[in-house]
Amino acid sequence: MNTAEFVSPMHPDKICDRISSSILDECLKQDPHSRVAVETLGGHKKIIVMGEVTTTAEVDFKKIVQDEINDSSYEIIINIDKQSLSIAQGVNSGGAGDQGIMIGYACKDTENFMPIEYQLARELCQWIYQSYPNDGKVQFTTADTKVKTIIVSWCGVSRDDLEKIVNDWFYKMHKISRTIEKTDDYKLIINSSGDWNVGGFDADTGLTGRKIVIDAYGPNVSVGGGAFSGKDPTKVDLSGALMARKIAVELLNAFSKLYSVTVKVAYAIGKKEPIMLVADVVYTEPVADNTRTHFDILKGQIRDLKELNTMIKRFYPENIIKELDLLKPQYKELSKWGHFGNNNLWDE
Repeated sequence: MNTAEFVSPMHPDKICDRISSSILDECLKQDPHSRVAVETLGGHKKIIVMGEVTTTAEVDFKKIVQDEINDSSYEIIINIDKQSLSIAQGVNSGGAGDQGIMIGYACKDTENFMPIEYQLARELCQWIYQSYPNDGKVQFTTADTKVKTIIVSWCGVSRDDLEKIVNDWFYKMHKISRTIEKTDDYKLIINSSGDWNVGGFDADTGLTGRKIVIDAYGPNVSVGGGAFSGKDPTKVDLSGALMARKIAVELLNAFSKLYSVTVKVAYAIGKKEPIMLVADVVYTEPVADNTRTHFDILKGQIRDLKELNTMIKRFYPENIIKELDLLKPQYKELSKWGHFGNNNLWDE
């Protein structure tokens, strides 16, 4: 069994992700080469935005925050400095903006190569959000490909209404010929603590980067540890993870016998070439004992993929940014509904 959850854009952590990414988008809109690393902390009528921004853009940080929360009663504190010169000198020479490990994943569970429990949680969350754009969470437990348990907790909606919404969603899935089967002991658990009407920053505190598993592939796929939101693409926490997803999808498509591919890449700050680039694969059927499941791409161990040597250079930060078109404003939308499986360049 596997379980994954998804949260609405009005969850406190997601509001913070969205504020940080909106600041990034505005900087990139005016100056595509902006350096941005911004975190937001919010809750209970106070929002604090801190971080480093080096840009020629003229940015009204408080207005961006105000536009996102649409509530003039909040105290907004901005504490922004410029990017450290020690970091900048490595990035200016084409190197990675930080050290770290990034993960890219693709599997054949779904048409968009995402884990089925994660994709179902996201789709139902989006379905509910269309009618009720409030704070909320959706959680799916699957047994093989069947749905065993759905948990929905949503602000401002009664249990009866939520049950109807979930049933309507199931009907929609069947109508478009995507049959989702339920286990014999299927359960739907709705507002298990009771109906609730106070959510978002009024109920809880949020922080940028606290939903990194939801931003990626769900809890059954490892994460590198770095958050995505509010960071310009010289930060390989973001760009390295996007390229790792791109290569995972390419490998999955290149070898018909593969069920899943996990690409792991690691960088040293200021260095352009990855210090680790490996792929772990799972096959759809039994394979010979001598078939490898772990490939060191830096050592050329996946030889039947075209242009292997070029692949390594594709992981240079400046090449990732160019190939995936990462200098344009797009990060607010990514912060809402996850960074993968949404028909972006790195999902193809």
